[in-house]
Amino acid sequence: MTSPGTRADAETEDLDVEEALALVRDNPGPARPGPGGHGAPAPHHPADSHHRATSWPEARATAERAARAAARAARRTPVSVPLDAALGLTLAAPLAALTDLPSFDTSAMDGWAVAGPGPWTVRDEGVLAGHAEPEPLTDGEAVRIATGARIPPDTTAVLRTEHGRTDERGRLHPTRDVVHGQDIRPRGQECRSGDQLLPVGTLATPAVLGLAAAAGYDTLTAVPRPRVDVLVLGDELLTEGLPHDGLIRDALGPMLPPWLRALGAEVGSVRRIGDDAKAVHRAVTTSDADLIVTTGGTAAGPVDHVRPTLRRIGAELLVDGVKVRPGHPMLLARLKDDQHLVGLPGNPLAAVSGLLTLAEPLLRTLAARPAPEPYTLPLRDAVHGHPYDTRLVPVVLRGEGAVPLHYNGPAMLRGIAAADALAAVPPGGARAGQEAELLDLPWATGGIGVCFT
Repeated sequence: MTSPGTRADAETEDLDVEEALALVRDNPGPARPGPGGHGAPAPHHPADSHHRATSWPEARATAERAARAAARAARRTPVSVPLDAALGLTLAAPLAALTDLPSFDTSAMDGWAVAGPGPWTVRDEGVLAGHAEPEPLTDGEAVRIATGARIPPDTTAVLRTEHGRTDERGRLHPTRDVVHGQDIRPRGQECRSGDQLLPVGTLATPAVLGLAAAAGYDTLTAVPRPRVDVLVLGDELLTEGLPHDGLIRDALGPMLPPWLRALGAEVGSVRRIGDDAKAVHRAVTTSDADLIVTTGGTAAGPVDHVRPTLRRIGAELLVDGVKVRPGHPMLLARLKDDQHLVGLPGNPLAAVSGLLTLAEPLLRTLAARPAPEPYTLPLRDAVHGHPYDTRLVPVVLRGEGAVPLHYNGPAMLRGIAAADALAAVPPGGARAGQEAELLDLPWATGGIGVCFT
């Protein structure tokens, strides 16, 4: 987090998961050309920065397009990942069953396996799950059976425990009609070996991991996570204790890495760098991550070194300011064909705005994750807007509406810490009851984003 006193429409293309995954092929590794060939951007003039700023929808679309181009350039090789590490990855190969499911006839309930019409004579021994195939039954015979146990050959049905009674002679009687085949899961009921269970492009949710394990998999072939390095810039930042003597706590260092992981990234290094142009240049040029995220230093002040560094290395500015509040001075630059930098403002909520505007669509596309379905909800209260720019406001979801939260200034985290989503308020503001587009926060959707490791 930097001190606020020192740092100052096109249609969005649909993400084609198949197209993105088609770019992931067997390849010895990405060719990482130098920065030449993109051309240095025109010199930055603060006075006309708003006129050159990109609209909020187009900025997000630009980030997606940049990621597609990077994926084509890198042609990253799919990875084989153990099931316990695959949560949140995208399948790079179809999931085909390696066995019938179930692989043998099994009991769907605790009770008795019975043969023929009742009453039945009950065997002394029972049949438990995990044991070898039991002896066949003969007509008029029953055997105790547990859920998941193998069905004895010649079984007619499974009689549930609550649907049978034994008489004084130990014979089993049904208390309701017995239907042939009831409560038996026949072999291959769910799938046969070789059946395609899930296509390329499927997100590995907990349920997908369970299905893969049931189908015989120990690993999954997946699109690798995009790698991100984080550079937290500023002399004024403390990593512990209370603010003092003009110094403030670094809020972004603890916040950004888990947020980026929730967006599907693998976070490499998190480095804190003072207001030192040479150190910023060295950190940017020595990173081999797919994406570098910087915090602060995106304005035009005397110690704002991000833009001068980008000019020095010949980077291409794809987005130079966005018509959004907070977070207007955010930027997106192409450093190499397969490497980008997202410059976030230093104020915490402004940084969150930049993260969801530029980093989220870029990382999502690199990871071949499907784009979330856009949706709107009515705002319960009126929201003051910016005259010209989109405004992102933290909200909580209550019933069929969104409630705007207070403490939504650029330097504040109190609102976003309690929020479920950000509402995109159009220029001029929104009245109570007006529909607003919502950006879900990854841990508030009940989805895959709850995985932070």
